[in-house]
Amino acid sequence: MMHMGSGMIMRMLTSPMRTHDMKRTVELHPDLSAGNVLVADRAFCSFPHLCLLMERGVEAVVRVHQMVIVDFTPGRAYATPGKGKSQKRKGLPRSRWLRSLGIKDQVVKWLKNPQSKPAWMSQAQFDALPDEITVRELRYRVNQKGFRSKEITLVTTLLDSNVYTLPELAKLFRKRWEIETNFRHVKTTMGMEVLKCKTVEGVLRELHAFALVCNLIRQVMHKAAGQQAVDVNRISFIDALRWMKSAAMADCLLLLIVLPERPDRVEPRVKKRRPKNYRLMRKPRAELKQALK
Repeated sequence: MMHMGSGMIMRMLTSPMRTHDMKRTVELHPDLSAGNVLVADRAFCSFPHLCLLMERGVEAVVRVHQMVIVDFTPGRAYATPGKGKSQKRKGLPRSRWLRSLGIKDQVVKWLKNPQSKPAWMSQAQFDALPDEITVRELRYRVNQKGFRSKEITLVTTLLDSNVYTLPELAKLFRKRWEIETNFRHVKTTMGMEVLKCKTVEGVLRELHAFALVCNLIRQVMHKAAGQQAVDVNRISFIDALRWMKSAAMADCLLLLIVLPERPDRVEPRVKKRRPKNYRLMRKPRAELKQALK
């Protein structure tokens, strides 16, 4: 979990490979306080998760999961979850329409499905959830060339359309992509793509060491942003890392590189160099050497 304004790592959880994000996300909730806004991708969009956030007074702006049916027709029909299967119910949203805030902006009641208890929640916790919650659904198109997503549907607990307008929420969710850039800085720029330790305890120590160094670099970036009177996101992460590597205890912070504003920059997701045409190492090196002999 990262702070959107500073880019600092607030909390880090580790899990075995192929573990769904939601399995331990609830452990992050104590670090959220009333009035905070959680911006997350569609993996975190579910009725139980939104209920738990609302209980804490935490607001949410989440992309709607691809399996959730959203219909902006005023007064449209809906299917009550857990009431049997029927061809007439097929394709109907599982939410009750309340009022329209715009062409692609509406307030609805999300209904609890008694048959959809998530694996990460106990039956007692699921039974304690309310039967319905009031949320806001909105949809907008992305016309920027080079962007992969062309239409985005969000669900949020921020219901006041005069204070939280659709363009502002779209701008906020676009900033969510900055966490992917932050991940790239930690993994690629700092060299965490390949961990060196061979034990679980060693890997955990290595991950936490990278997180601590990342936050130190972010502090340097904040200090440089204040000295140079620019936004912290325009300070070069790699330049701050290089200064930390060479600086001594008594050194004053130098002027760091200020990146140009490039909000619509796109880059192809390709490799620049072709890898050598060797097979992958699927056996211990000693066995492979013995086979060659």
